[in-house]
Amino acid sequence: AVGGDSFVDFRVLGKGGFGEVCACQRRATGKMYANKRLNKKRLKKRKGYEAALVEKQILARVHSRFIVSLACAFQTKNDLCLVMTLMNGGDLRYHIYNVDEANPGFLEPRAVFYTAQILLGLEHLHQHRIVYR
Repeated sequence: AVGGDSFVDFRVLGKGGFGEVCACQRRATGKMYANKRLNKKRLKKRKGYEAALVEKQILARVHSRFIVSLACAFQTKNDLCLVMTLMNGGDLRYHIYNVDEANPGFLEPRAVFYTAQILLGLEHLHQHRIVYR
């Protein structure tokens, strides 16, 4: 069975209202993933359990190069953990503002490329009748 001791957490990739996402490595294979840790107390306090379950179900159904997918899910004493494919390169906000801080943004061909990827991800969701966030 997969559990908290199956992975080694590395740096924090992002933070949200219910917890944080860390890069992690599967001990058995050495493969890297993103581990979204949702704090159970925060989920309960903010009535977030149903949303977490819906997110898990959607991630498990989605198989697209343009959307992260669920590798596995487990819980620890304090957290619900969603282990997902790791997308290298950071988020879009990073590329807009931090790649060249003196000149935020990027040229139109790059914007078209990112827009196409987003649309392909949305198309995949719509093909599976998923509307989410």
